[in-house]
Amino acid sequence: MSTVATAPRRRFDLGVLGNLLVVLALVALAIGLSQWQAEPLRWSFPGRGRVWAAGAVAALYAGFVAAIAVSRTRRARAQALPAISAQQRGDWLVAFASQTGFAEQLARRSYEALRDAGLSADLAVLGTLDAAQLARYPRVLFVVSTTGEGDAPDSAAGFVRRVMAQAGELSATRYGVLALGDREYTEYCAFGHRLDHWLRHSGAQSLFDLVEVDNSEPGALRHWQHHLGLLAGHTELPDWSAPSYRPWHLQERLLSNPGSVGGPVFRLGLVPADGDALDWRAGDIAEIGPRNSAADVVQWLATLSLDGAEIVRHADAQEPLSALLARSRLPDPNAVRGQGAQAIADALKLLSHREYSIASVPADGSLQLLVRQMRYEDGRYGSGSGWLTEHAAPGTAIDLRIRSNPSFHAPSDARPVLLIGNGTGLAGLRALLKTRIAAGYRRNWLLFGERNAACDLHYRAELDAWQADGAIERVDYAFSRDGESRTYVQDVLRKHLDAVREWIAQGAAVYVCGSLEGMAPGVEAVLHEAVGVETLEAMAADGRYRRDVY
Repeated sequence: MSTVATAPRRRFDLGVLGNLLVVLALVALAIGLSQWQAEPLRWSFPGRGRVWAAGAVAALYAGFVAAIAVSRTRRARAQALPAISAQQRGDWLVAFASQTGFAEQLARRSYEALRDAGLSADLAVLGTLDAAQLARYPRVLFVVSTTGEGDAPDSAAGFVRRVMAQAGELSATRYGVLALGDREYTEYCAFGHRLDHWLRHSGAQSLFDLVEVDNSEPGALRHWQHHLGLLAGHTELPDWSAPSYRPWHLQERLLSNPGSVGGPVFRLGLVPADGDALDWRAGDIAEIGPRNSAADVVQWLATLSLDGAEIVRHADAQEPLSALLARSRLPDPNAVRGQGAQAIADALKLLSHREYSIASVPADGSLQLLVRQMRYEDGRYGSGSGWLTEHAAPGTAIDLRIRSNPSFHAPSDARPVLLIGNGTGLAGLRALLKTRIAAGYRRNWLLFGERNAACDLHYRAELDAWQADGAIERVDYAFSRDGESRTYVQDVLRKHLDAVREWIAQGAAVYVCGSLEGMAPGVEAVLHEAVGVETLEAMAADGRYRRDVY
């Protein structure tokens, strides 16, 4: 492919044409008015002073026009999309369809985030592409808006007509869709959903579930950026809009899987510092503001011989430099050596938020999380999990914001529910089970996978009690390290295809929570075997197939 990913150029600048027409109109007006002269036109020299004055005015006007032209040229160059060539094609493509310019703005920020993470990426207008060009990229991110009553933006109309009229061959492509819309319209995010439907029918596999954005809602955009960070392997991307955190206290922390061959998993309980009532629904997400350990901050300050108690200004507030450093990415000491405390504070970037599925319901009296401790190869802790599971002592203040996640809320009726997940994904499933059981709905089937039965069955006593009481009708486990061959939750699901079909035929909803890699696509492939692509898509449209995967 050797195409330039820019909007098609006009052969003639309409602005120049407009100016020429104005000049011609003025000339015609002058000639017409001259016919009303009572006497013949006569030329008289205006005098040297007037000539110089007229020349100065003309020069100033010419300079003004030239400055505008240069400014427009520079702005056009800055806004021009980078060229895409077969020799320099990236591994990622960010394609956008924008009506008002907002989708393009978000696409550019997504593209820059990938590039900042060291990934090779391209940026293109969706309307300039075809299925063959898309197929050349292993990973594609789409940022698209919906206009009118569910229509594609004008720039994508040709793509809809030429490309989406028939299925493409995109079996080697993995993708994500950010759909912009307005819930006041009946066809909310309709074009994003149509694009997602076409991609699936063309064989492409989703990297994560479609992200809907209602009127630029910041939480949804942070969720999209969260996915970007995970995909790029660079979770320290600065938040586009920082959550409005509230202070919570870490009430308890218990190791959930002592002796496990996997990473330590902790059960955490948090309560609001201000004593406000707990308020969320099963399926909602906790956004955590991570912090560096006190030891890391002290060591960083000592390296530069700085006083952490020195007061600095940040975001219209004053605080000690050490407190700001705790919430920020610690820069390379050599890059800021010799700078004052305020200069360093001005350049700091806050640590990006981390998202965790809430494992409890408000009636439990605390917001509970199930967090696996992450470690880098050099021994450093992940900023989010390290803060929650290692550095924050019980009673410590935790920055937290609850984000509503309606796409994973429990059904409001007694329909059967299949709850499928692995690892710490049990957190989201546990909250759904608690909601169902409290409502008296007992047709629940849990399918869960982990490493070892002896160590890794989180909330074992609770699950056993629910099963014994009949609150969970059926439970199937997959412990991958307990047998001679690895068995995962999707393998267990495949063994029970007839039962899966029976439950779905009875109106069951399917909820999936856990790993984006491996588990989620594996489960979806089995569900395709069980009921077919069309049925599963119809279930998703009706809210009977929901996922919270990461």
